[in-house]
Amino acid sequence: MEHFIYDNDGMGLSEEEIRQALLYSLEGRTLNNVLIIPPDFTRFHSNAGRITNIYYHALTGMGCHVDILPALGTHVAMSKEEVSVMFGDIPYETFLPHNWRTDVIKIGEVPSSYVEEITEGLWKNSVDVEINRLVMDEKYDLILSIGQVVPHEVIGMANHAKNLFVGVGGSAMINNSHMIGAVYGMERMMGKDHTPVRKIFDYGMEHFLNERPILFVLTVCTAPQGKIRTHGMFIGDTRKVLEAAIELSQEKNIDFVETGIKKCVVYLDPSEFKSTWLGNKSVYRTRMAIADDGELIVLAPGVERFGEDGQVDILIRKYGYKGRINTLEAFNHPDNQDLRDNMGAAAHLIHGSTDGRFKITYAVKNISKEEIEGVGFAAADYDEMAKKYNPETLSYGYNTLPDGEVIYFIPNPALGLWINREKF
Repeated sequence: MEHFIYDNDGMGLSEEEIRQALLYSLEGRTLNNVLIIPPDFTRFHSNAGRITNIYYHALTGMGCHVDILPALGTHVAMSKEEVSVMFGDIPYETFLPHNWRTDVIKIGEVPSSYVEEITEGLWKNSVDVEINRLVMDEKYDLILSIGQVVPHEVIGMANHAKNLFVGVGGSAMINNSHMIGAVYGMERMMGKDHTPVRKIFDYGMEHFLNERPILFVLTVCTAPQGKIRTHGMFIGDTRKVLEAAIELSQEKNIDFVETGIKKCVVYLDPSEFKSTWLGNKSVYRTRMAIADDGELIVLAPGVERFGEDGQVDILIRKYGYKGRINTLEAFNHPDNQDLRDNMGAAAHLIHGSTDGRFKITYAVKNISKEEIEGVGFAAADYDEMAKKYNPETLSYGYNTLPDGEVIYFIPNPALGLWINREKF
């Protein structure tokens, strides 16, 4: 079944329209146990929190037991405060933490021959398909996979099977998919369907999860001035829900600029971005729009570490964002088994580098200048930069400052993709 709803005025679906679509998706079902897999706080603007809340109360009102397994990937578990802000009055004990190292089981393998074919020979290893064991638990009558379709640096367009194989997946799939995306080239994939990484996830869905009772609930959202607008919601158990959502997201979440941006200023909300692992979305999503020899200034008042995971933090500090070639040389060096054991981190280092094409300046409060420069970024004082480029007064897009400087301001890089039309 598929059920698609769109807003008619660009202002977003109403609460009642969303509620009725969600309730419709439950009609005719006999349910005793349901597993909901929403995104975590880093996808706050997906509206998945409100959708999860509506489902929870509808299902428990039917006498159904509900477990909620946030799709953490490698992120840290959500705090009680974050759960409350995002998901409302759902009891905290309903939320089960996902550990990508210990909570997964292998359910299959994507063969090396297929991987080599779809990557044009750039990757020749098979990929183990791992997933949180709860997804395979036969007690669940329904698994609701909720999330936002938006341009993504690793897969092209986020969500659908990614919410499962990365969000509640294991190290093999996370590491291989990220490295395959990095080697294939993020700028060949961002904003597109049918990328090599997407094909790997599609293979996993078709071969290993085809008998599980999974219902996808996908949104396409924008968040002007921080207010969530859900422009479409796509509910169903086939790939058609992803394709319809991608079509709308390409319209709503990709912004073209007519020429390369010389200076881009990105603001990272401190409640959402606490690491460069997450904050580097400012790099991924703008890199196709920034001019050669341009500069990206990242206003990051909440960034206090490099990796979400302690082990990854150590690797980022050790190897740094030093460019694709340097990272691949380090990855292939026989002394660097630690990096090969965490391909996701190696891929992240490539994604967060510019290979010298433009400059990245991080303006932070909670990491020293020496530490920022030690991983390969330029460093600036946050208060000084925020005084010059005040995120509270800048408007989205081009701004001309009192001194005549022209900058392009982005208040939340996670919600879109920016591309220089001249080079697309």
